[in-house]
Order: sequence, then structure tokens, then C-alpha cells
Amino acid sequence: MREIPDPIELLTRLIRFDTTNPPGREGPCVRYLAEFLDRAGLPTQLLPNEGDRPNLIARLPGCGEAPPLLMYGHVDVVAADSRHWTHPPFEGRVVDGCVWGRGALDMKGAVAMMTSAVLRAKAEGIRPAGDILLAILADEEAGGRHGARLLVERHSDLFDGVRYAIGEFGGVPIYIAGRRFYAIQVTEKQPCWIEATLHGPAGHGARPMRGGTMARLARVLSALDQRRMPIHITPVTRRMLKTVAAHVPWPKGLVLRGLLNARLTDRILSLLGRTGRSLEPLFRNTANATIVRGGEKPNVIPGEITLGIDGRILPDLGVEEFLDELRALIGEPVELSIALHDPAPSKPDYGLFDTLGGVLSRLDPEAVAIPLLLPGSTDARFFSKLGIQTYGFTPMNLPEAFDFFSTIHGSDERIPTEALAFGTDAIFRVIERYGRPKG
Repeated sequence: MREIPDPIELLTRLIRFDTTNPPGREGPCVRYLAEFLDRAGLPTQLLPNEGDRPNLIARLPGCGEAPPLLMYGHVDVVAADSRHWTHPPFEGRVVDGCVWGRGALDMKGAVAMMTSAVLRAKAEGIRPAGDILLAILADEEAGGRHGARLLVERHSDLFDGVRYAIGEFGGVPIYIAGRRFYAIQVTEKQPCWIEATLHGPAGHGARPMRGGTMARLARVLSALDQRRMPIHITPVTRRMLKTVAAHVPWPKGLVLRGLLNARLTDRILSLLGRTGRSLEPLFRNTANATIVRGGEKPNVIPGEITLGIDGRILPDLGVEEFLDELRALIGEPVELSIALHDPAPSKPDYGLFDTLGGVLSRLDPEAVAIPLLLPGSTDARFFSKLGIQTYGFTPMNLPEAFDFFSTIHGSDERIPTEALAFGTDAIFRVIERYGRPKG
């Protein structure tokens, strides 16, 4: 039997490739994985791309009794300022029971899990019911133009027959009322980047200007900070909260069910503190100011200012409805133009959900699987155009004290080695059970 790779060692090696995006430079990292998979005897296909940003497809042959199952992850990462890290972000150190480094959670850790699980299946001679396609992608952190979007638009034939996929942001525990819930992402919000243009009288900086463009900008920023868009109860969030409420004691279950009454949602969210702040984006469209452009000289009052807004739209709603809500929130006339919008599928397919939840229950008997609407966005939005349902499933049995969402993209990004081993085992069991009769 071939040697099974250690996901901890594999992750430390992946972190040492600086794939900060921009510019990406994923080539050496992707080729390293390609050579690794090729040596194990897996058919691999390296898809070249401009700027040395290739993508990789590897295949673990199945029995042909089920459609192929896609597993995908990206190896590009966001920037890291080493001045604010306990351990250098691109050294991949193992300290205090964790692997430290940029990408440990997002998402080289998951790539290491998937790669190790596929190679373990290969080494043990497992023939899954359907082929397992492992896709190693570039450019997720900057919009996917060189990664998933490119593959979907130019190489869609590689994914013929694929119905389900496993990707990032899911399988992570959420602790509520002493219970451990593993949230499996089944859908996500639609990114919608807006440019809001404000106009007003220009003039000399030495003369007082009342109600000019800067003042209008201040009012718009204040509105975005202080006001909220309307509440919407989506089917995924309804299903998630009903499941959680059924597994926690009274009166906490009653309080959670109250969130599903739109007249009470905001009041209950405010009472829930940190938990309420985490849940809020599941109930409404959101808009955050991120970029301001305007003015050329200190002594010239600008007549035009452009404000960049990061909008996130619930999957069941359209972009025009979002723009109407944004105009109402801002409360004064501004020119709104769409810089980017990627729609998301509104009706998830739960066909693989019970299999994934069952795997988690086998590994953690206290686990309760719940569906998750992700407030952000992933490469899932591109694969959905091919009719592929992605499940965010990179399982980690993280302790309650570990702040997963604050650690991602932050300083001192790290993953406990125990969680890495747990996730690798879970994904391996998915490969074993995929397409097989339950039992």
C-alpha cells in the first residue's frame, strides 16, 4: 500500500508558497500538488493560464454507479502583514497544537484535507460509486476570473455529469445553548458591488461650503452605518433555525423561533448580543462603504465623489429589489451603477446533505447538522451555472473558544492539528459513502 500523506505536513508545505492575491503566483504551489498527485498514480490535468496561474484537475476513478463528485479548493490567499503575526505568515510552523500561516483556514487547510483524503482512498484501493474530481483553483480571493469562472466558461466539459460538489466554508461547529451544531453551507449571498456617485457645487477651499458634495457623502455614510434594510426570512434560514430550536432547551428554543417572525427579528437579534450580530446578515441584504474617490487638491472642493459599496443580496431576491432598498436606506438621490453582480441559486438541492451530516455524526456523536446561508460568496456561484450544487464542507471540530470567522483573513491565522485530522477523516468517509445505499 502506498504511503498516505500527512495533512499536517502537506499544509505546512502549501503555506510556504506565497500565493498572495494579487498577484496570485499560484503556479509553483499548483505544480507541487500536481506532481504529488501524479506520483500517487492519479490522472491529472494541468490547465495553463496567463500569468503562471494554472488550475489543476485530478481524478480518482469510481465504479460508474453514481455521477462524479467534485471537490474543489483554492490556493491563493489574501495579504498578510508579518508585523502583526506571532509567527511569520508564510513559514507554516506547527506551534501549540496548531499549524500557523496565511491560508491555514482559507483555504490551504481544506485543500490539504481534500488532497490527503483522495490519496488515502487511492492508497487503500477504494473505488467510490462515482469518480471523485479534485480541482485545485487559482484566484478565488480576487473574483475567480483566472480560476473557477475560467473553468466554467472554457472547460465546462470537464464537469459533465457532476451534480454535487464540496467546497469551502462549512462543516464548522457553531455553539448555541451548550449544543454543537455543524453548519453545512447550501447557498450563499450574491455579491453586488455598487458605485454611488454624488454631485455638488465645486469651489475654492478657502470659501465656506455648506451642503456640498462632502456633506452629502457624510450623510450617505451615516445612513449606511445607522440604518438597516428590511428583514427577509429565507427558506434556508428558516430551516436552520427550526432545527436549532428543536435541539436546545426552553426558553432558548422559543427565542430562536421568534427570529422567524419578521416583526420581532430585529428586537431579538439585539438581545442576542454577539450571536445576534453573527445571525443578522442571514435576514437582510447588506451594504457597506469600502472605497471613496474624490478630490484632487487640498484647496479645491470636489464637485463629484464616488463611493464604492459592497452589497450582499439574499439568494431569493433580485438586484433591482436590492437597489430599491439601498436607495430607500440612503434617503437622497445618488447615481447607482453596478460594478459587479454574480447571482446565486435560490433553491438548494439537499440530496447530499444527509450523507454529509451522517459522516459528521459518526465522527462526533453530539453533532447536529444544520443548513447554512453564507453571508459572503465563494466559487460556488460559478459552478452553480453548470447545475452543480455546492456544499460548504470543510469539517473542523473546533473548540468553542476558537473564533473561526475572526481568524480567517486576520493576523495569526491558524488551524488546530486535531481539526485538520478530523476534516481529512470526514472527507475520506464521504468518498467511501458517496453514492452508496444508506446503512
